[in-house]
Amino acid sequence: MRQKEVKMKKNKTLTGILAAVYLILLTWIILFKLQFSFSDLPHIRSINLIPFHASVIVNGTIDFDEIINNFLVFLPVGLYTCMLKPHWNLLRKIAPAFFLSLFYEALQYIFAIGATDITDLISNTLGGCAGVLLFVLLEKLLKKNTLRILNIAAVLCTIVVIAFISLILIMSTSA
Repeated sequence: MRQKEVKMKKNKTLTGILAAVYLILLTWIILFKLQFSFSDLPHIRSINLIPFHASVIVNGTIDFDEIINNFLVFLPVGLYTCMLKPHWNLLRKIAPAFFLSLFYEALQYIFAIGATDITDLISNTLGGCAGVLLFVLLEKLLKKNTLRILNIAAVLCTIVVIAFISLILIMSTSA
């Protein structure tokens, strides 16, 4: 194998590992609500099928924090999909964000561990779309270095998130 092919394969392997870590963290955030104990999970089983309705309205106005957070937390889905499947067409690159979000929303309902909400599905999917768009823009700017630079950024972000979670764990066990 040529050296360039070996380097690309190593980048793809790193991307796959980072994507797996991201999915584990995403599952912990969405399904387990950042809790370390099953008993601390809320026992809610509700469905909202009206976009931007009751679930995001606080004191008569839309609370954009949850919408923005859902958007941001799903942005990496689009990035990782593009990094791992560059040959896929646009619709196939967006589909994982939609279906992953739908999967999480369904699990929340089935296990009564959160409110199933169409607004979450929409904002999560839009976050995935933004990740795809961001990848396309970065690819135009960075050309052949895109995968390597995104992997470096992902490693740094993963280290920061794991350090933050570790800090939370340490603080919760010492309290």
